[in-house]
Order: sequence, then C-alpha cells, then structure tokens
Amino acid sequence: MSPEIPFVQGRIEPDGGSFDAWREQSLLDSLEQGGLQWPSSCRSGTCRTCIGKLVSGQVRYEMDWPGLSAEELAEAYVLPCVARPVTDVVLQDPWAD
Repeated sequence: MSPEIPFVQGRIEPDGGSFDAWREQSLLDSLEQGGLQWPSSCRSGTCRTCIGKLVSGQVRYEMDWPGLSAEELAEAYVLPCVARPVTDVVLQDPWAD
C-alpha cells in the first residue's frame, strides 16, 4: 500500500493559476508558496479579508467556528487562511469581474 500523498491540486478560476494544496497547512499558505496572491490580513479566520468562493472540492477546519455564517458555508464560501484541503480544490479568483 502506498502512503497518502501529502498534497492535492489547487486551482484559481477563471485564470487557471495552479498550486500544490498541502493537506496539513492552510490554503492561504499553499497559495502563497505557489507564488499566487490572495487577499489576507489576520490569518486566523476572524477578519474575513481572505473570504473566497469554493468552486469545487472539499476543505476542513480545525476549529469549531471558522468565521463563516451558516448561509456562507451553504453557498461554498471558505476562509483560505484557516481552511485545509481534503480534495483537489478550485477557488474563484477574488479579483475577477
């Protein structure tokens, strides 16, 4: 049996920027390590500067309340500063028109 791969693939749409999304670190850290820019400030899930839309994929949080309302969670919004990828993820570019 092969060991689990420590990362999945991440992509930003519509521009198609891609990055390795490491399972044991935040999406924001993975984005930055991949040379991609994403708005951020507190890095703890409270200021909501980094809020973004998850187009596809699944993330997890290591905290009970990640700073999102039930409606935002239902509409697939994520806080990349505290969200960790479970599967390949596609995020909507926060600066796209």
